[in-house]
Amino acid sequence: MTVVATPPPPAPPLGALPRRGDRYRVVAPNNAHAPKLVRDFVATLLRLTGHPGLVDDARLCVSEVVGNVYCHTRSRLIRVDVAIAPHQVRVHVTDDQPDPLPLSAPGPGAESGRGLLIVDRVAVRWGATVQGRGTRQTKTVWFVLTAPVPEPGL
Repeated sequence: MTVVATPPPPAPPLGALPRRGDRYRVVAPNNAHAPKLVRDFVATLLRLTGHPGLVDDARLCVSEVVGNVYCHTRSRLIRVDVAIAPHQVRVHVTDDQPDPLPLSAPGPGAESGRGLLIVDRVAVRWGATVQGRGTRQTKTVWFVLTAPVPEPGL
């Protein structure tokens, strides 16, 4: 029997929105249980959709971003949208408090303030946007994780 190997399809550009794939949403109350609930939701999605290699990074980033909403906003709800494509996962975490993100680096003895630095190191790309006008504004922090492209012959 002859085995023919074809190279994998090229990876999408970094930070690009998934062109195909599934989209999921969870809305949770902004309480102490939200980080775990969303973490488990995203981890389950990734396992079910064939992205087990992204579970740990996704859990870490989701914990940091959702934890920031819980600790630093009075938003009543947290909305999380997950777009899953063959080689990329994009997560959007939205709250109802459009205050800017604290982007200063924490001091060496600080006990907090490193969450977005962790997201910056783990995610391929991340950012924040404010949407809406007047009193109806929201802030979304998003991040992108990409699956490693398997090397040919492995």
